[in-house]
Amino acid sequence: MEIVIQSHHAVVSEHMRERARLAVMKVARRLARVGGAVVRFEQDGPQRRVEIVLRPVRSRSLVAEGRARFFGPALAAAISRIEAQTRQLKRTPKARTRALARV
Repeated sequence: MEIVIQSHHAVVSEHMRERARLAVMKVARRLARVGGAVVRFEQDGPQRRVEIVLRPVRSRSLVAEGRARFFGPALAAAISRIEAQTRQLKRTPKARTRALARV
């Protein structure tokens, strides 16, 4: 799986890049096959933004975004959102219906 890390108007440390790469690999293990992933770090004034695009082979792309004052919390928010999407993909339609019926 190819992971592309991009930074727009931002200086991203090597440690943060490695954290992003490991987190994406952990999420990708939950899916059957992943074609690739793109992690974008953006900075606009005091606001930091991390966007993760995960491209499974036989499914639609998963996109998650996290915003915070620093890249660490923004990355954590994006990872938690993409994990929620992967949990939703793994469940069958019947299981999703049962979960909704319980609420």
